[in-house]
Amino acid sequence: MSLLNKPKISQEQHQVLINCHNKKLLGCAKAFDRDCNMVLENMKEMWTEVPKRGQGKKKFKPVRKDHYISKIFLHGDSVIMVLQNPLIAGK
Repeated sequence: MSLLNKPKISQEQHQVLINCHNKKLLGCAKAFDRDCNMVLENMKEMWTEVPKRGQGKKKFKPVRKDHYISKIFLHGDSVIMVLQNPLIAGK
Protein backbone atom coordinates (compact mmCIF):
# COMPACT_ATOMS: atom_id res chain seq x y z
CA MET A 1 0.00 0.00 0.00
CA SER A 2 3.00 2.29 -0.33
CA LEU A 3 1.29 3.84 -3.38
CA LEU A 4 -1.36 5.23 -1.07
CA ASN A 5 1.03 6.46 1.63
CA LYS A 6 1.13 10.01 0.28
CA PRO A 7 0.77 12.83 2.82
CA LYS A 8 -2.86 13.55 3.66
CA ILE A 9 -2.16 17.31 3.60
CA SER A 10 -1.49 17.17 -0.13
CA GLN A 11 -4.52 17.99 -2.30
CA GLU A 12 -3.13 16.05 -5.28
CA GLN A 13 -5.31 13.49 -7.00
CA HIS A 14 -3.77 10.02 -6.62
CA GLN A 15 -5.33 7.91 -9.33
CA VAL A 16 -5.11 4.17 -8.74
CA LEU A 17 -6.15 1.05 -10.65
CA ILE A 18 -7.70 -1.63 -8.45
CA ASN A 19 -8.32 -5.21 -9.54
CA CYS A 20 -11.41 -6.65 -7.82
CA HIS A 21 -12.56 -10.17 -8.74
CA ASN A 22 -13.61 -9.82 -12.40
CA LYS A 23 -13.72 -6.00 -12.51
CA LYS A 24 -11.19 -3.19 -12.61
CA LEU A 25 -11.71 0.14 -10.86
CA LEU A 26 -9.90 3.31 -11.92
CA GLY A 27 -10.36 6.25 -9.60
CA CYS A 28 -8.92 8.70 -7.09
CA ALA A 29 -8.21 7.28 -3.63
CA LYS A 30 -9.48 9.71 -1.00
CA ALA A 31 -9.09 7.56 2.13
CA PHE A 32 -7.99 4.08 3.14
CA ASP A 33 -7.13 2.03 6.20
CA ARG A 34 -4.82 -0.86 7.03
CA ASP A 35 -7.45 -3.41 5.93
CA CYS A 36 -7.51 -1.90 2.40
CA ASN A 37 -10.99 -0.44 2.88
CA MET A 38 -11.06 2.57 0.56
CA VAL A 39 -13.11 5.60 -0.37
CA LEU A 40 -12.78 6.33 -4.10
CA GLU A 41 -14.02 9.31 -6.10
CA ASN A 42 -14.52 9.86 -9.83
CA MET A 43 -14.31 6.13 -10.40
CA LYS A 44 -14.72 4.22 -13.63
CA GLU A 45 -15.72 0.57 -13.25
CA MET A 46 -14.68 -1.67 -16.17
CA TRP A 47 -15.56 -5.29 -16.92
CA THR A 48 -15.97 -7.76 -19.79
CA GLU A 49 -19.14 -9.72 -20.57
CA VAL A 50 -19.50 -12.68 -22.89
CA PRO A 51 -22.98 -12.76 -24.49
CA LYS A 52 -24.96 -15.96 -23.95
CA ARG A 53 -25.12 -18.40 -26.82
CA GLY A 54 -28.33 -18.67 -28.76
CA GLN A 55 -29.66 -21.66 -30.67
CA GLY A 56 -26.82 -21.66 -33.21
CA LYS A 57 -23.19 -22.57 -32.74
CA LYS A 58 -22.03 -19.04 -33.50
CA LYS A 59 -19.45 -17.80 -30.99
CA PHE A 60 -19.86 -14.32 -29.60
CA LYS A 61 -16.94 -12.03 -28.87
CA PRO A 62 -16.53 -10.59 -25.36
CA VAL A 63 -17.91 -7.08 -24.92
CA ARG A 64 -16.11 -4.48 -22.79
CA LYS A 65 -18.38 -2.41 -20.59
CA ASP A 66 -17.85 0.42 -18.14
CA HIS A 67 -19.71 3.02 -16.12
CA TYR A 68 -18.95 6.04 -13.92
CA ILE A 69 -19.47 6.19 -10.15
CA SER A 70 -18.97 9.52 -8.35
CA LYS A 71 -18.13 8.09 -4.88
CA ILE A 72 -17.86 4.58 -3.51
CA PHE A 73 -16.74 2.75 -0.38
CA LEU A 74 -14.79 -0.36 -1.32
CA HIS A 75 -14.45 -3.16 1.23
CA GLY A 76 -10.86 -4.36 1.56
CA ASP A 77 -11.72 -8.07 1.17
CA SER A 78 -12.53 -7.52 -2.50
CA VAL A 79 -9.23 -5.77 -3.32
CA ILE A 80 -6.73 -8.02 -5.11
CA MET A 81 -4.15 -5.51 -6.37
CA VAL A 82 -3.58 -1.73 -6.31
CA LEU A 83 -1.49 -0.01 -8.99
CA GLN A 84 -0.68 3.65 -9.54
CA ASN A 85 -1.74 4.99 -12.94
CA PRO A 86 1.51 5.07 -15.00
CA LEU A 87 0.29 8.02 -17.08
CA ILE A 88 -0.10 10.21 -14.00
CA ALA A 89 2.84 8.77 -11.99
CA GLY A 90 5.43 10.21 -14.38
CA LYS A 91 4.23 13.80 -13.92
